[in-house]
Amino acid sequence: MNDSSWGAPPQAGYWGPSERGPVQGAAPAGPAYDAQYAQQTRPMPIVPDVPDFGSDQDDDRRAARQGVPPLRDQTSPAPAFTAGPQQQNPEPMQDVPQPAPPPQKKSAGRDLGAAIGVALGLGVVIVVSLFLVKAVFVGVVVVAVVIGLWELTKRLDERKGIHAPLVPLAAGGAAMVVSGYAWGADGAWVAMALTALAVLVWRMARPPQDYLRDVTAGVFAAFYVPFLATFVAMMLAADDGPWRVLTFLILTVVSDTGAYAVGWRFGRRKLAPRISPGKTREGLAGAVAFAMAAGALCVHFLIDDGAWWQGLLLGLAVAVSATLGDLGESMIKRDLGIKDMGTLLPGHGGLMDRLDSLLPTAPVAWLLFVVFVGSG
Repeated sequence: MNDSSWGAPPQAGYWGPSERGPVQGAAPAGPAYDAQYAQQTRPMPIVPDVPDFGSDQDDDRRAARQGVPPLRDQTSPAPAFTAGPQQQNPEPMQDVPQPAPPPQKKSAGRDLGAAIGVALGLGVVIVVSLFLVKAVFVGVVVVAVVIGLWELTKRLDERKGIHAPLVPLAAGGAAMVVSGYAWGADGAWVAMALTALAVLVWRMARPPQDYLRDVTAGVFAAFYVPFLATFVAMMLAADDGPWRVLTFLILTVVSDTGAYAVGWRFGRRKLAPRISPGKTREGLAGAVAFAMAAGALCVHFLIDDGAWWQGLLLGLAVAVSATLGDLGESMIKRDLGIKDMGTLLPGHGGLMDRLDSLLPTAPVAWLLFVVFVGSG
């Protein structure tokens, strides 16, 4: 840095040549000395006029002549300068460039190890019960329905103070699943109606305040969890029922996996940012592609009298319904102000966080199976 960058030369009257006096190794004070001194040293910065001797700053000037730092108040920001041709003002400190932060890896957002382990465990339980005895799998569906109802009603009570009666919901939900397997859609509708009536009566044991709100939530829970799950039992009732249920489960899981993998790797454009900010249009395209490919293979090889093109349509419908079901539960969770419905399944959240795609997809898959290959 050259001297000119420090500003203009000092003006007379800063301390004056007579006040500076000679310094060791310097010429005597005077005009000649001042001219030589101005050429050899860097000019001082301009400061306000200094009071006459006898003020509080006399000690500072005396200390400056002696080359000793002046004693000032701790709060004074003015630096002490020492006169003399041999001393140079220090160069200003320059900012040291900070190293750029290391790039962060894109996180999947959950514990993949735990999620995969839990998914494999559930898959083994489902497949074994599905092909062992049909009644055993019906029992598995009933257990899943009761746990899902417990999670949903518990969150409603905790977050909104809504008291949807769990006892009639659990009993009615089990009855719906069994009736759907034994008597089909007619049995399921009758059980649904009786469950709604049981909710109305059971809630009468509490004070009338918020009665309408509580029974409305109870009827909604009865439809959302056990009634939709009944269509899984209705698929199972067919002669090739285990293969229909297995195809339905495979397509839903493949749809969710395709949406997750493609959206995590290539997702840029949000699908429904106000409902679920993590879902993207690219993820939906991945769900459709994966589900259609899996549907063509599953329907062609696993379903009696099934055709590959029927599998394409089934995969497309499953991908759309599974996405809508996921968004529907995301809307519920946003209204409740929670991230997951529970903590039962490590890496997944609650059981309802796994049923969100399966429940609305079950009636869609059941209907398309009936249309394509009959009720069997």
